[in-house]
Amino acid sequence: MNMTINADTKIAAILKANFAALEAIISITPKFEKLRNPLLRKLMAGRTSIGMASKISGCNINDFFEKLGPLGFDIDKTAPQVTNKEKQPLPAFFNLLKPGQIIDFDVRPIIDANEDPLSLIVKKVKSIQPGQALKIVNSFEPTPLILLLKKQGFESYVDVINDQLVETYFYKTGDNAIEIDVTENTTEGWDYYIQKFNDKIQTIDVREFEMPKPMLTILDALEKLPSETALFVYHKRIPVFLLPELKERNFDYRIKEIGDNEVHLLIFKD
Repeated sequence: MNMTINADTKIAAILKANFAALEAIISITPKFEKLRNPLLRKLMAGRTSIGMASKISGCNINDFFEKLGPLGFDIDKTAPQVTNKEKQPLPAFFNLLKPGQIIDFDVRPIIDANEDPLSLIVKKVKSIQPGQALKIVNSFEPTPLILLLKKQGFESYVDVINDQLVETYFYKTGDNAIEIDVTENTTEGWDYYIQKFNDKIQTIDVREFEMPKPMLTILDALEKLPSETALFVYHKRIPVFLLPELKERNFDYRIKEIGDNEVHLLIFKD
């Protein structure tokens, strides 16, 4: 049975159904060349729909349909399509910022070098304090990054300068200036779940990996995880950016902090 796709279909689902779609998508515009990078593809494709990708690249959703139709995909054009929004005024928060409180980070050279800027973005994000803003300079609107950081309590503002320059601001204000409470309902029941899964536990160790490889390795292991099996992870820190991804994929988890540089995670579907 052929896969039916529409504006909401994720790029990852398309590639999983037929990996030949990668070259078809790249042929739409050179902006998709970055999908050749396995790390970037792993990170972006799972969060980016056809509609998002068309908005990011400035192409038309029908361009995807024309390229993917001949590969055997059934096209559903009834799903709502992404439309360009009118430019919103600068949030009042920015009127309170002083010189030096906006931290600029131009990721274009990193992406042009076919490298993943996520680990460097994460470091920048961790340094942002209430009353500061991080400005990501890119050639497209980083929709997946916006969605990811929104789960971390960040608000965003996108300023499209032209079709080659987009400045995206991330900031926390008021009640949003909080971190995810990773202790709530994530430490209780550790022994219970260890005993419950017992001999149905797979183990991976990501302590020696540099970001973003730990997150990508864990997500890849979860995709291959047999049903009724738990994944035991040796990590050197609580993976704050991974936790929303687990919830979104309907995984539960428990965390056990062993020491300053060692954290154990048990990830499962209950």
